[in-house]
Amino acid sequence: MINFFKNIYWKMAVLMLGCLFVSACENTQRQLDEWKDKRALVEEARQVETLFSQGGRMKAKLNAPLMLRYTGDTVYAVFPQSLHMVFYDSTGKSESSLSALHGTYYESLNSAYMKDSVVVANIYGDTLWTPDLWWDQNTQRFYTDKSIRIYRKGDRIYGGKGMEAKQDLSDIIIRMPTGTIHVPDSVSGGGTNPGIAAPVQVQ
Repeated sequence: MINFFKNIYWKMAVLMLGCLFVSACENTQRQLDEWKDKRALVEEARQVETLFSQGGRMKAKLNAPLMLRYTGDTVYAVFPQSLHMVFYDSTGKSESSLSALHGTYYESLNSAYMKDSVVVANIYGDTLWTPDLWWDQNTQRFYTDKSIRIYRKGDRIYGGKGMEAKQDLSDIIIRMPTGTIHVPDSVSGGGTNPGIAAPVQVQ
């Protein structure tokens, strides 16, 4: 008889613990869902034009067909359907432009990361191709550790891996050069580029 009651008490205790466990799991899951909902706040905008300024002067303009702005612990905007940027000098004149198939702008860092078919060209016709590229709004410079190809109008084509450059492509440093091809004047159109003072540097 004592064993029988012990058995019942044991089963009841297990049942109560099981109910508590299920209830706790439901609460935990509900809390997780609420937490994820809070973190997944997304603002969507189409046909976007965004201006980047510093010290009251416009530094760049971005156009994109779609922007998704995430407001979690880190605020950032994603441009998943391509983007086009124009960069401006201290006088407000355009000095270069960039296009890419995908981009992300981190508001707290004042930096943008572009990837997939990134192309940068300045007003003199110099052109940079790379798989991905960082743009630092504060320093107005580009960075990448990926492979790069640079065409200097009327001069040479440079190849390498890893690069740092001014956003107008007037000062370029190639970290690991892989080769240089001279472009004859008859092919390039003749003459060197009068708007570029500094040559490409290799390290």
